[in-house]
Amino acid sequence: MSFATVTVMAVATLVCLMILSATALRAWNGWLDLKRTELAREGKSPTDHALGMIDLSDLKERLRKLEAIAAGVDP
Repeated sequence: MSFATVTVMAVATLVCLMILSATALRAWNGWLDLKRTELAREGKSPTDHALGMIDLSDLKERLRKLEAIAAGVDP
């Protein structure tokens, strides 16, 4: 093989390596963004909604008891 052929092969290999490295880095950053989004959503999980529903249920029960007391009925 001549020097020119070896040089072209080396340059092509380096270009391929750079493309693969850039692609891997972009995929890694995308994965990290996905994990950050998942962690941010944990603060707004469905359990927060469930806890809100439990609080609402407690308030309704208290209201029923107060209405029963106001009406003179033993709760």
